[in-house]
Amino acid sequence: MRKLIVSAYKEVLLLLRDWGGLAILFFMPSVLIITITLIQESTFKAVGESTLPIILVDQDAGEIGQLVAKNLAEAPHVQLVTEVDGQPIDAERARELVSDGEYQIALVIPKGISSELNEKVNHNVNQILGEFAVTEPDSSAQPKEKTWKAKEINIYFDPAAGHTFRNSVKNNIERMLSKVEVQKIYEVFVNEMGLNEDPGLLNGEIITFKETIAQKGNDGIIPNAVQHNVPAWILFGIFFIVVPLGINLVKEKNLGTYIRLRTSPVSYAIILGGKIITYTVICLIQFMLMLLIAKYIFPLIGLIEFDPGTQLPLMVLIAFVSGLAAIGLGILIGTIAETQEQSAPFGAIFVIILAALGGVWVPTFIMPELMQKVSAFSPMNWGISAFYDVILRNGTAIDIAQPLAYLLAFFAATLLAAIYYDKRNRTT
Repeated sequence: MRKLIVSAYKEVLLLLRDWGGLAILFFMPSVLIITITLIQESTFKAVGESTLPIILVDQDAGEIGQLVAKNLAEAPHVQLVTEVDGQPIDAERARELVSDGEYQIALVIPKGISSELNEKVNHNVNQILGEFAVTEPDSSAQPKEKTWKAKEINIYFDPAAGHTFRNSVKNNIERMLSKVEVQKIYEVFVNEMGLNEDPGLLNGEIITFKETIAQKGNDGIIPNAVQHNVPAWILFGIFFIVVPLGINLVKEKNLGTYIRLRTSPVSYAIILGGKIITYTVICLIQFMLMLLIAKYIFPLIGLIEFDPGTQLPLMVLIAFVSGLAAIGLGILIGTIAETQEQSAPFGAIFVIILAALGGVWVPTFIMPELMQKVSAFSPMNWGISAFYDVILRNGTAIDIAQPLAYLLAFFAATLLAAIYYDKRNRTT
């Protein structure tokens, strides 16, 4: 036990002499969790909460244009723009403003759309009511074979707007225009049937949607950018210990420290045990530091406070097991690498690849099917799945047993691989 403690103390001294390594371990993950969460929180607000200016060019100057303008003006988080610098905006100017990136959306209503819609609706309603003998057939009405060419309402998008954003806006505008058409048809029916009072068939909504997050229990945490980012960047910070760990192993080999340790009356298990203990403690310190930032710093910068609540013990367990997986990977990289130039870049890039595959950068559910299958082999994906089961789904220890077993198996496999590689090199 004394030898194990001394071995761990040696690792602490090595870290204290490497301030750059300590910065990687503590400062960089802290900056990342704040920066990325702020960016994603701002993105969510940009889509759902902040005001979106929309240019409206009404070439029709009729009923439809007025209804569209009225609906847009009443829509939440929408700013209707019809002039710039006191000058009305025409279609060409609207296109230039969107093309230059000054506005993201412009809506151009073509001339004659109101008159054509009125003609079409009146004709069709008259035909329907005539079939039921509600009204006398209008001899002046257009024949049944009369067809109308659809009028195109142009929507100009900023070239930098993403495909998902364009589809979302287009669907919302199409839904609004459908509502306008239904309202117009309804009004014509009421007038043609000679009703003195509006029966109020369109008053209020018959079917509405209630959004509910499916969770176990009644006190689950509603997921948001903070709940998604805190566990992801905790894992990223934990796995980034492979860089200083690998560098220290390479240093020991190049400086001859490793040979002196192996020739001393200390087993290889004690040497590895000292590293595992030291870096496990560092992983837990990282974990607690990130939680403290999420709980106390986030509210100061306008983010939602992260409160693990009663799930903290399970989160500590996940961080502990994830730390073991990261330590095993770092020992393997440091054992195989011959120089720091090999160890540091490879370790950093490999961790970034694991993070990308594991869902730290992009959630796995929006990845292509092939990448979703590949991500199942990333230890970061196992860790994030365990964190999400606990934080977002109110999972228990049984629910996270499988991903934790995968992480422990990864730790054992990488550690055994490092021991085998070291033993083979010493015997050749």
